[in-house]
Amino acid sequence: MKAILSILSLFLVLILTSCVQKSYNRVVVVTLDVSKMKGIQSAGIRGNGKPLSWETDYSMQEVVKDSLYKGIFTTKTGYLFAEIKCTVNGNFELQNEANRRIEFDLQKDTTYVRLVFNQKS
Repeated sequence: MKAILSILSLFLVLILTSCVQKSYNRVVVVTLDVSKMKGIQSAGIRGNGKPLSWETDYSMQEVVKDSLYKGIFTTKTGYLFAEIKCTVNGNFELQNEANRRIEFDLQKDTTYVRLVFNQKS
């Protein structure tokens, strides 16, 4: 009986420790070109992984009036990418299309992404 408990305990420890994926802080700088649009009140990012969410916008700051916005966020993840979509005035881009996939730059601390609203790059 002790042998069975010992084996089960060892098995449980191996399962629990081998499933943990190492996480890293990833800084992402998203620059969004909205120069072809009119009446812009706000621009944002939605996506997976905190601080992003699919329910609410992560606000972007206006860099050049009515044409360029920038958003900077840090996420802690074990993945090598994030999925996002940008919003303008709360409306999603690329309706009925796949999310944008941002591949993290593994050689540098920060990943830089330049996007044009509603246009695949």
